[in-house]
Formats: sequence, C-alpha cells, structure tokens
Amino acid sequence: MAYKTVLVHVDQSPLAAARIALAARIAAEQGAHLVGTAMTGISRYLYHGANVDLARSVLAVQLELLVSKANDALAHFDAIAATFGGLSFERRLVDDDAGGGLAVQARYADLVVLSQFDPNDPVARIDPDLPAYVMLNSAAPVLMVPYIGAPARFGAHALVAWDESVQASRAIANAVPLLQRAGKVTLVVFNAAEQPRVAGADIALYLARHGINVEVRREDSALEIGPALLSLAADLDADLLVMGGYGHARVREVLLGGVTQTILKSMTIPVLMSH
Repeated sequence: MAYKTVLVHVDQSPLAAARIALAARIAAEQGAHLVGTAMTGISRYLYHGANVDLARSVLAVQLELLVSKANDALAHFDAIAATFGGLSFERRLVDDDAGGGLAVQARYADLVVLSQFDPNDPVARIDPDLPAYVMLNSAAPVLMVPYIGAPARFGAHALVAWDESVQASRAIANAVPLLQRAGKVTLVVFNAAEQPRVAGADIALYLARHGINVEVRREDSALEIGPALLSLAADLDADLLVMGGYGHARVREVLLGGVTQTILKSMTIPVLMSH
C-alpha cells in the first residue's frame, strides 16, 4: 500500500518551502506523483455564469497580478521538486480561493500537505481557517506541517491517537503508508477505563495485519486530551502525530472540536488528520 498522488499547497508564504520539501520527500519515498497547486485567490464561482469578460473588466490588472504571484510561487515549487532526482511532479495554477481549490483537488489525491496557521505570516493571515477548512472538507487525509518547520527525522516515530471514533479510524487507515515506513509506532488510548473492550487491541491487530509493529499505551490523564497528546509526543520524541479531526464546516464557518483546535494551534510536529 502506498500513496500514488500527493497534493501540496503552493503560495508565497515563507512556510511554503518546508511544506513543499516534505511533500516531495514523501512522494519520492512512496513512488508517488507530486502535484503543486497554487490558487489565484479568485473564487471559481466568479467565473460561473459571468456575463462579463473579466479579462477586459476593471479587475483585469488585479487578476494579472494574482496570476503572476501564483506563477512565481509555482516556479519556487518547481525548483524544490527538481532537487529530488527522478521525482514525477507537475505544477497546477487554479482560479479559486485556497480552501475551495484545495478541497476540490483533494478528491483526486491520496494525501494533501499544507501548513499550520502562523499568526505572524502575512500570507497566512489572509485565511487563518485554511488548514481547518481543508481538513474538514477534504476527501483525502491532510498532513499539516508546523510553522516551526518539519523535523529532519520525520516519520521515524509515529504517535497514533485512538478513541474508537470514525474519524480516528479513517486517520489510521489513511496513515498506513507512513506507518509502514516508521521505525516505531506508538498507539495511545487516554482514560481507557471508559472504553468497553480492551482499549486499543482491535486497532493494533488491524495495523499488525498491515505489517506495522505497534506498541499500545494506555494513559490516564487529568489534563485535557489535546495538551496531554502534545506532552506525550514531546516525551516520546515522536515526529509524526496521527489523529482524527473533529468539527464542522458550513460555507466558510469552521467549528472545531476542542482537541482538534488545540492541536492545530499548538502542534510542534507534523500532524496527519482525517475527518
């Protein structure tokens, strides 16, 4: 089992280089095709049913500027991807807003890579809900790269959060290609006494059938689950967190569960989420 198409968000953010490099690394290791996609920021709905030629409107200059910026970002993507010898990759320029464009293209990918929101990044501040929105609307799992950067040892020790939810099940199934390559996989169940069966046993057997050797930890914590997960990841020196993503997205309104919100705000290692 392997990813065959990896989609990475491309823009002019200072964070773009780290996410592109990590996406290219994963694609190269998986033998996958890498798609770097940059959005102009002009919603696709503006073009649908338009009665005017936008290229000849007063918006023409602004449209040209947005396209130029997107193409500059894609040139940066090309330069990074080209350093991975033999990697199959392509650039894609899309007339859409970032969230909508990524969510639509995720239907044709096995993995989407983007960055955690950085409040100090002027590009990211344009759409602070982008990571959450894409995660909640994506048909593919989303790998979020922390704004402090991806660890050089990415994927050597994966921490998997398990709570018997549908979201956690999807995340684990979607993470199998990464977990198969991990040197160590730790599956954690918090407050296991609240679960009716032997906590983690069934999902550990599922992973074992995929050739993944997993250690199950059952932790009791008085902390909220989000901070407890982050603390355990630091204690274990984990370099990947796999978990379900919880929340709702209606139009552009994003409502996140408490654990998801905490992780998205405070992550220090890459996090793979599925909704």
